[in-house]
Amino acid sequence: MLRLSVLDQSVAPAGRPQSDAIAHTLALAQLCEAWGYQRFWVSEHHSHPTIVGSAPEVLMAAIAARTSRIRIGSAGVMLPHYAPLKVAEQFRVLDALAPGRIDLGVGRAPGSDRRTSMLLNPDPRASDNFAQAVLELQAWVGEGVTSEGMPPGHPGYGVHACPQGASAPSVWMLGSSDYGARLAAQLGVPYAFAYFITDGEGADTALSLYRQLYQPSAQHPKPVPLLCVWALAADTEAEAWHQFKSRERLRMDRNLGRLSPLPAPEDAQRPYSEDERASQVALRRNALVGSAPQVAEKLRALAALHGVDELAIITWTHYPAVQARSYELLAREFDMLPS
Repeated sequence: MLRLSVLDQSVAPAGRPQSDAIAHTLALAQLCEAWGYQRFWVSEHHSHPTIVGSAPEVLMAAIAARTSRIRIGSAGVMLPHYAPLKVAEQFRVLDALAPGRIDLGVGRAPGSDRRTSMLLNPDPRASDNFAQAVLELQAWVGEGVTSEGMPPGHPGYGVHACPQGASAPSVWMLGSSDYGARLAAQLGVPYAFAYFITDGEGADTALSLYRQLYQPSAQHPKPVPLLCVWALAADTEAEAWHQFKSRERLRMDRNLGRLSPLPAPEDAQRPYSEDERASQVALRRNALVGSAPQVAEKLRALAALHGVDELAIITWTHYPAVQARSYELLAREFDMLPS
């Protein structure tokens, strides 16, 4: 049975305060819990005019206070910016707030431009130490539950990430390349492929490597793959494509190096060059957009093609009600709503 989760990126709509995006994320988390979604993940970006969720651990705490069942996660913490011990402490606190419901997704990408990344962590070699940082994070975040902590001889031996409890966050590896797939397999942790970033390119190779190289762990004896995909459903196919104009415009602008808040679909039209029109056709050809039955069929086909039993859905719309309606419609299509 295909399970659906949510990855919300706190997208800033044009003409409204960025803080509205955070408020909408909190409201959406409560709705998605009521609609039966498995997880609700939030992302980390910095100095970005479109995606304004810069502190997933803070946002997760607010979501934990407003929900009781749904798993809450980061997709993800950009680990090269931070000390593994501090991240472990933050997520230990989150697990105390929502025991057994916390996913700690980590990534190597900066989630920002190079200058902003250097301001967050001036060490230019931080990403080179990513694998070691993940190992240290695993040890500290799972100490007493899934780990014995740091081994003798490590500088952190005898240092503890508090508070400790009867459960621990589940570590996930996020990625859009072979590197993340290989590391997730080596560490025996779940792997989420960012299908929405690459438009699917590289998914087959990454998932194949993850499965072939997987080293079973006590927590995860078998591979746990997941795809993060962009999708938009509406009551009619025509309405879905109308709302899609907002993201389509941002994609065309991004290709030119322009970043901005998400425009309303009514304001999203501009003249496109011949190359842009070709990109537009390709984008629409592969987009998971349409009526709820159409999108549900596409999602099932995609999951079957890649052999995954869970998808995390990302949906950008200028109007919060349109985004919420998309998630509600898909929940109905997959019989997730409580009877």
